[in-house]
Amino acid sequence: MKKIILLLSLFLFSLPTFAGQFVQIKNVEVHYSAFNSTFLTPKVARAYQLKRSGYNALINISVLDISQAGKPAIPAKITGSAKNLLGQTKTLTFREIKEQNAIYYIAELPITNEETFRFDIDVFADAKGAGKLKFNQKFYVEE
Repeated sequence: MKKIILLLSLFLFSLPTFAGQFVQIKNVEVHYSAFNSTFLTPKVARAYQLKRSGYNALINISVLDISQAGKPAIPAKITGSAKNLLGQTKTLTFREIKEQNAIYYIAELPITNEETFRFDIDVFADAKGAGKLKFNQKFYVEE
């Protein structure tokens, strides 16, 4: 089980860092990624009760305190929505996952092939920083 947790930590934390997808809001860095849930192994998906399907995407948000050495993860309130090109809006329900020194906020989103979403996410990390995160992502169904 520890190996699964370590692998998920490395996978989830490395995605936003590798892609360089983050915004700075006051004293926090908000890292984000959106990907098809089939990137997770079946064991990891089961361990975190995530639906692993080619028609399901995951949105991963982490908030880091840049005012402290080492930029530790900090808790935040994350809410948001995803709107497709037809104007259909889906509310995102984020779930907090804590692992040792890491904190992730994960939301699941049903998708269709080549569907593009505009994400509008509100981040509130107390006095450290609060603001909006907006990005677009196109998804492909994995069968």
